[in-house]
Amino acid sequence: MKYIILVGDGMGDYPIAELGGKTPLEAAKTPYMDELARQGELGCARTIPPGKEPGSDIANLAIMGYDPERYHTGRAPLEAAALGVDLAPQEVAFRCNLVTLRHQDSGLIMEDYAAGHITSNEAKELIAALEAALGRDGRRFYPGVSYRHLLVWTAGDAAWRTYPPHDWTGQEVGHLMGGEAQPLWDLIRASWPVLADQPVNRSRLAAGQKPATSIWLWGQGRPPRMPTLKERFGLTGAVISAVDLIRGIGKYAGLKPILVPGATGFLDTNYAGKVAAALTALQEMDLVFVHVEAPDEAGHSGELQLKLQAIQDFDAQVVGPLREGLDQLGDYRLLLLCDHLTPLSLRTHTAEPVPFILFDSRTPGDRPRPYSEAAAKNAGLLLDQGADLLPRLLEKEK
Repeated sequence: MKYIILVGDGMGDYPIAELGGKTPLEAAKTPYMDELARQGELGCARTIPPGKEPGSDIANLAIMGYDPERYHTGRAPLEAAALGVDLAPQEVAFRCNLVTLRHQDSGLIMEDYAAGHITSNEAKELIAALEAALGRDGRRFYPGVSYRHLLVWTAGDAAWRTYPPHDWTGQEVGHLMGGEAQPLWDLIRASWPVLADQPVNRSRLAAGQKPATSIWLWGQGRPPRMPTLKERFGLTGAVISAVDLIRGIGKYAGLKPILVPGATGFLDTNYAGKVAAALTALQEMDLVFVHVEAPDEAGHSGELQLKLQAIQDFDAQVVGPLREGLDQLGDYRLLLLCDHLTPLSLRTHTAEPVPFILFDSRTPGDRPRPYSEAAAKNAGLLLDQGADLLPRLLEKEK
């Protein structure tokens, strides 16, 4: 038996007047996901425990079978694992975004949490400059993908109050910079003259692109201690994602990270490469976790057409081809879901239960219904613990 987990990050949403009261998931053309909903088990799962921030770190920990209440110590330690950075117990890792801040009369505005989706090659130059200028006194900068990078800071405090930058798009953020986390805000300010003087940013401005004017530090924590899926369930497996966070969770879970050339985390990602890598891995392994970031990025941008495209691309270029390939491998069970909602109207994550499909190739059903938020809710199945999804997929006790 083969096991597959497919995550369309942030696909869930709210009804939108422009779509006649439908959600993007309802309005998008998704024949392959709708077929899975017809043939499989449909329901909702609470991937964000009550009181927890609705982040991808918490949600995907739950989807991989780990109770966030027990295992979550912060987002950045998981990303450190993906970058091959081994944290000492006393070290604190911070997610280090490259962002675009704009100074104006009303204050300091978070113009873009992703610095115009800066390329990885451009960002690598900027992170190298930051390391040369600020990488001292127990601080080390590590390059990641696009705008997502890492700072390890021995003197950093895991208890500091920090803020996800995508939650503050278009808003004034200068008032956040104070309190007990003053050393963090001082370091962010210290990045401004370093970045302003970089050729990469001058070139981006000349090309009409947004420059990376600042770092933004958040999601900090110390390394977690987690048993692997091999230890828990006897499983071998792989994780496929353009996002360091997801690969880091996979590494802690004992899954093999597979880097797919051209996987970007946006709409231009290499969908076909991800499918091919998943099918190849399943020839030798028990489980593969495939994560697609594009719907979430579109949700954060607030652009309806981009989100519709991201959902339709996920269906046509991942779900359809992957299922066609799986049919050649024998029996399989497939879990498909979004990790959280990323409503266009809010441009950030929310904590509602997410719609999921669990399909078994041995026992396909026939209950005509689409894959959507409303159809999943109407199915009447709610898993109150998202971490219960994996044992349900494996048909094993927790």
